[in-house]
Amino acid sequence: MNIDFEKMQGLVPAIVQDSANGDILMLGFMNREAFEKTLAVGYVTFYSRTRNELWTKGETSGNRLKVLSATTDCDRDSLLIQVEVEGAGVVCHEGTRSCFTKKIAVSQGGESLSGSVVTASADSRAKAPHSELGSAR
Repeated sequence: MNIDFEKMQGLVPAIVQDSANGDILMLGFMNREAFEKTLAVGYVTFYSRTRNELWTKGETSGNRLKVLSATTDCDRDSLLIQVEVEGAGVVCHEGTRSCFTKKIAVSQGGESLSGSVVTASADSRAKAPHSELGSAR
């Protein structure tokens, strides 16, 4: 399978999902080398955009992500990696199982539910230009 690394200057987002329960654990980026290493060794390896180097998740903590399956989206520019978490089960550097722990308030009909963050209402999303929403192709 050919992955399109060119759309994002050599990188693709890789969503990591717990294969046992479907929880989304983290999002990282892979370049071609990280993707190939992930497939070759069977553990998730990312490309660090800040350090400009490869890093295998859990190589120092022991909380490694063993790859059970990998799929791409319809455009071949994003990855979904299903894993088994090894070690203590902590994935995030903040000590939680998932990196997705920070709640964001959303709106209903243009009214903020908590007042801290307001997203576009369903009406404005329906009127958004095609380029903002993508397409169902």
